[in-house]
Amino acid sequence: MAKSYIFSKRYINNLFKDSSARSLASRLKRKVTKLPPRVPGGSSIADIALTKRFRLTPLNEAERELLADPQTLDLKESYQKNIENFIGTVKVPVGLAGPLRVNGLHAQGDYYVPLATSEAALVASYHRGSLLISEAGGCSSILLSEGVSRAPGFIFNNLSEVGLFVKWCVENLETFKEEAHKTTNHGRMQDMKVNVDGNHVYLIFEYKTGDASGQNMVTFATEAVVTYIVANAPIKPVHYFIEANLSGDKKASTQSFHSVRGKKVTAEVVLPKELVEKYLHTTPELMVKYWSISAIGGVLSGCIGTQGHYANGLAALYLACGQDVACVAESAIGITRLELTTEGHLYACVTLPNIMVGTVGGGTKLPSQQACLKILGFSGSGHAAAFAEVCAGLILAGELSIQGAICAHHFSRAHQKLARPTHGNEGV
Repeated sequence: MAKSYIFSKRYINNLFKDSSARSLASRLKRKVTKLPPRVPGGSSIADIALTKRFRLTPLNEAERELLADPQTLDLKESYQKNIENFIGTVKVPVGLAGPLRVNGLHAQGDYYVPLATSEAALVASYHRGSLLISEAGGCSSILLSEGVSRAPGFIFNNLSEVGLFVKWCVENLETFKEEAHKTTNHGRMQDMKVNVDGNHVYLIFEYKTGDASGQNMVTFATEAVVTYIVANAPIKPVHYFIEANLSGDKKASTQSFHSVRGKKVTAEVVLPKELVEKYLHTTPELMVKYWSISAIGGVLSGCIGTQGHYANGLAALYLACGQDVACVAESAIGITRLELTTEGHLYACVTLPNIMVGTVGGGTKLPSQQACLKILGFSGSGHAAAFAEVCAGLILAGELSIQGAICAHHFSRAHQKLARPTHGNEGV
């Protein structure tokens, strides 16, 4: 992105302060020399493979055990299908927030939510918001819709070929569904959208993925469909690609913001004025004023949606529960809204169109992640919809807590107290 003249001049001056243009060019020049040994072993988790990999690192024996500790080595078989070039595990602290009371279509009850993070004050913030919501009787949370897409792209010579190809595809949608369903017992193709850009065609296949998050499932299904298309279409594409970057996979996009990627969920709560004052040390009126200026700030900055910090809670929850953490890129968009009721209470809601969660497959079967899902009561099939509704409740708790801290002028104080403690912190 373009930078101002003053910034660029200052940066260039600092860049050449300690080195000449010739020395800088020498440092940046390609170096075609012999490479060091490649990391050996691929997906092997055998002891000899670990030993060979560790030889490439500067770690001594004690430091190696920080990654490959006895428990990790005892459980290493369980990691084999989730990692390549394995050398151990990284231990991220896990804390509990709650209870969080959720009154949903699928999630009903009081939940203790595991959050994995190294950021001080994060768990405390979500914990406070959860207690506030629960004491008010809980939040209402509804799964509105669901779907995961994959968007193959096809290149043709001209628009005439595009027209004939699209006509054939629309006429054969049911056959595409049959081909996709051969690859999975749980996923189902729901629909197909068509996008044409000159001689390019994007077919956006939308799937329901059951209790799995579904990225791999829809990839395998789409590959089967694309194979059928290339073999049977009367007009052959010049080139084709299984994903042409129109699905919104692992990125924030206005397309998924207006529709759904994963699970679209909304949650709401009405907080009596006295509870806002008790837990957040501020008032509903000031909370709404802050929401107003922060919402406009989000618009001015070009945010997709307007919200405070969805990524904080989602990343911690995804990491703890074996989700694809990269999906926070698309999951952490949405809208937070605060209003005053006629009685002077605080109405708050969040809507998240892209919650990418599952309770089977992927990292959900790893030992620690299984334990975290069991804490929630969501281990195994039949729980993905409830999990998504709890996600929305958790995010609502985090939004209330951070906005309350800012209104009460406690935001920096909380981080300073919890991130730089002089002694143990106990209590709520």
